[in-house]
Amino acid sequence: MSTPPVALSDLLPPALAAPPPPRLTEARAAFKDSASVGLGLLPLGLALGVVITHAGLPWWSSTLFAAVVYAGSFEFLLVGLTVAVAPLATIALTAFLVNARHVFYALSFPLHRVRGRVGKAYSTFALTDEAYAMTTGGQARSWSGTRILSLQLIFQLYWVVGATAGALLGSLIPERVTGLDFAMTALFAVLALEAVAERRDDLPTPLLALLSVLVARLVFPGQLLPVAFTLFTAALLVRRVSAGRRSSGA
Repeated sequence: MSTPPVALSDLLPPALAAPPPPRLTEARAAFKDSASVGLGLLPLGLALGVVITHAGLPWWSSTLFAAVVYAGSFEFLLVGLTVAVAPLATIALTAFLVNARHVFYALSFPLHRVRGRVGKAYSTFALTDEAYAMTTGGQARSWSGTRILSLQLIFQLYWVVGATAGALLGSLIPERVTGLDFAMTALFAVLALEAVAERRDDLPTPLLALLSVLVARLVFPGQLLPVAFTLFTAALLVRRVSAGRRSSGA
């Protein structure tokens, strides 16, 4: 009696044998994931547009900043630097100091899931704090590259639309709106709480940050910020390595 042929899909685990979800389905899922963060990005984009309009720059500058620069807090600084006609070297140094934290994001950002050179290039360009927080959490471990890329694109669309709308309505919106400047703080607070809740088994991240500040304050009070930042980064790396060893030994 002959043995029936065995298909290759029968030998693979279910996660590998199943076909990847359609791109449209992944994009819809990314849109749902972006809703909560988008509610924070829109008022921030409006604030940027208002700042640009009140600085005397043309309205389309907000669209250009949001689409080409896309660096959040640095864009607000860039408005003042542009109005003051600051040297390019000063602008470049400011951009590096403000966004230096993104270098460390590469340690855990799932760029390897994004396919194609163009996709990887855009994903690197659009790596914001919000995108990093959403794509490195426990709920995103099974996300495909399409879903990650779609999420980043939607985040930037929120930002561009908000900034453009704020610039166009700049004459109708007061320069200072109570609570508008707190949107970024509230957004990061929520993302931080979610990240801490997912890592209950590890040493809490706020505790690591507090210990780093205390050690830096006692040992190098004159260089508190860079020393605390270095200690905090080293502590995160040690925690990541120890977590990997525990998972491999389990």
